[in-house]
Amino acid sequence: MARHVREAPGGVTQTIYLDYQATTPLAPEVGAAMRPWIETNFGNPHSPHRLGREAAAAIEVARDRVKSALGEVEGRLYFTSGATEAANWALKGAAARLPDGRRKIVTLATEHACVLDTVGWLATQGIETEILPVGDDGLVDLDLVREQVREDTGIVAAMLVNNEIGVVQPAAEIGRIARESGALFFCDAVQGFGRVPIPLDDCDIVAVSAHKVHGPKGIGALWKREGVEIDPLLHGGGQEGGQRSGTLSPALCVGFGEAARLLAERRESDRTHVERLWNRSIAMLPGWTLNGSAEHRYRGNLNLRREGVDSARLISELRAVAFSAGSACASGSGRPSHVLAALGLTGAEARSSIRLGFGRYTAEEELIDALTLIDSLALLQIVETA
Repeated sequence: MARHVREAPGGVTQTIYLDYQATTPLAPEVGAAMRPWIETNFGNPHSPHRLGREAAAAIEVARDRVKSALGEVEGRLYFTSGATEAANWALKGAAARLPDGRRKIVTLATEHACVLDTVGWLATQGIETEILPVGDDGLVDLDLVREQVREDTGIVAAMLVNNEIGVVQPAAEIGRIARESGALFFCDAVQGFGRVPIPLDDCDIVAVSAHKVHGPKGIGALWKREGVEIDPLLHGGGQEGGQRSGTLSPALCVGFGEAARLLAERRESDRTHVERLWNRSIAMLPGWTLNGSAEHRYRGNLNLRREGVDSARLISELRAVAFSAGSACASGSGRPSHVLAALGLTGAEARSSIRLGFGRYTAEEELIDALTLIDSLALLQIVETA
């Protein structure tokens, strides 16, 4: 089969990037803000001299920007190495303080692996776990949540926007159910940060990540409500308010802060742009079936399937477009998508599914070119296997 590659002037290969759920392009303003802290302002932010104090001050400005982009609820924000560390810290740290009679965690079958695997590990440590199913639209039944979140529940964990299918869970309602029962509510808001409203009023602990919002890789954050206490995950110098040890990178923190500032500044224009790209995509792919709810979803995530399509082969042969079959974590492991399985898809349906992610820096013309290539190559596969 022919391989499709777009050639830029001078023979340089260009790739149309449609994998925004895996990571996002670094905003130019973020790169510019980080550069001095990589090249010249190299002081350790935990040192008492001038270079250290300047780095520490820059980190606090960045912290305030991320907190502001999250919301105005009173709480403390801690920088971490990423969302995986933040989720591990939230769940393990909160579980360590659960009293007798409340040693149960309730979560959803479609959560990210960093949550499900952590919950699985906690189950080996004597914590009772309850993993709730979702419907074929990817949404959890709130009546089921009410039934399972009882006086024995200590933690409820639910993702705001699913990383594979873009479905937006009723996180505010889940949080209220949890907190009314006396449980803590942990929300993985990585894919929702800056894209959909985060119900911070109904959350106790929230995880976010920089590289999903045009910031650098290697940094995330954990927000916890004022008065919520969790045990540290990392021990050592206690640099982050005595709660998280390790030397912070001023460059990464500043980059996250600048990305958060841009999120707040461009929130409405980003939303309008994504909505336009969604409408164009749906119009161009009438033969495909949407995975998950069409109504309750972030529209920068388009997860689709088509009978007769081999998604792995499609991705491999269509080098002009960067897209995926689901989570980058699962794709790297070779594991089938637990999210698509939770929706009730068969193995064949999951293997015929692709995920297209777009956002701030996706040009409409590029998207049209990419969708044309994807659809035409998919049709060739269907004809071949007919």
